[in-house]
Amino acid sequence: MASLSELLPPEAIRLEVTAADWRGALRAAGELLVTRGVTTDAYTDEMIRNVEENGPYIVIAPGFAFAHARPSPAVRRTGMSWVRLAEPVAFGHETNDPVTLVVALAAEESGAHTAAMAALARLLGDPATEAALRTASDPEQLHRALAEREPGEGSQESQQATDGGRSTGERTDGERGAQAGGPAVQKILTVCGNGVGTSLFLKDTLEQVLDRWGWDRHITVEATDTISAKGKASEAAAILTSREIARTLGDVGVPVKVVEDFTSVKEVDATLRDTYDV
Repeated sequence: MASLSELLPPEAIRLEVTAADWRGALRAAGELLVTRGVTTDAYTDEMIRNVEENGPYIVIAPGFAFAHARPSPAVRRTGMSWVRLAEPVAFGHETNDPVTLVVALAAEESGAHTAAMAALARLLGDPATEAALRTASDPEQLHRALAEREPGEGSQESQQATDGGRSTGERTDGERGAQAGGPAVQKILTVCGNGVGTSLFLKDTLEQVLDRWGWDRHITVEATDTISAKGKASEAAAILTSREIARTLGDVGVPVKVVEDFTSVKEVDATLRDTYDV
């Protein structure tokens, strides 16, 4: 399974890109995918159509849009691109506009990039790393920042990231109480339009919180798309998603919780506490 730094080599990165609007920003990210032989032009159109049909749910954190579409014949191989804009553009998101960073994903199938998504979610959720990526002067420097900070499999840094940056012994009294009184085995769905992109960001952040609480043995998390979520809702204790996707889902018979910043452990922690009244 390819790592984040492997999916984002320097030639997949462009900085200080000028875009007139959100469509121009997505086209810039799509052009990088096409140039590297990852996709055809049709995939760029699919990414734009995804926002037109589902709204700006891909703006998953302040200033950050994660562009993607479903796996399709337009995807030649799994890959990513990184576009930092010279001037921010509005996508129409209620809380996370304007956008200065667009990362695009093209996936051959839904499981080929899960580790890279987890790494990216944690890197962007760390203020020091986010600042290093935001201020990198050229693609090579940005790629080095990604590679140096990307947790290695089984590393201590990776384990700490999974545990929200703290050891089990450093849990708060409230978290230790939650661990002791966790629920029976349940499922929470994280949902996006296609089930291969933004829902994976939210899944990873939620799993960090569950692990920190000691609830990871009680609750499983599944990332899925809107259509599948409606069929799977009866199996779930709750659904976590964006405001736009929550509107699309409507009443599915279980609580649907809106998360504005998919990379924020603090916000997801508060959402989980509200869901389980702890």
